[in-house]
Amino acid sequence: MTESHVENAVAARIAAARWRAAENKRRREELAEARRRGLARRHAQKLRNLHPPTGNVPTGQQEPAADPAQPAASTTEAVPAPQNAKVEQTSTDRRSQ
Repeated sequence: MTESHVENAVAARIAAARWRAAENKRRREELAEARRRGLARRHAQKLRNLHPPTGNVPTGQQEPAADPAQPAASTTEAVPAPQNAKVEQTSTDRRSQ
């Protein structure tokens, strides 16, 4: 028995549909893998931004170590308030009076 022209055309269509489905599946898998890699890279960068590394500063950029023989200098000096300074009322203070 010989196959008819119609059966050959149907078989070709089925084969083409299977090939397209396989190509679409392969393409989706590649895109999904690229997306996973991109999301992992983005997540890692976000973590690096949230928690910058400590102790990895190049030697030229490190702050000099304090000399234990010298007293520690205060970075903020306490400024005494004037004795007769009038305290300014805020809007919430005025409403409560």
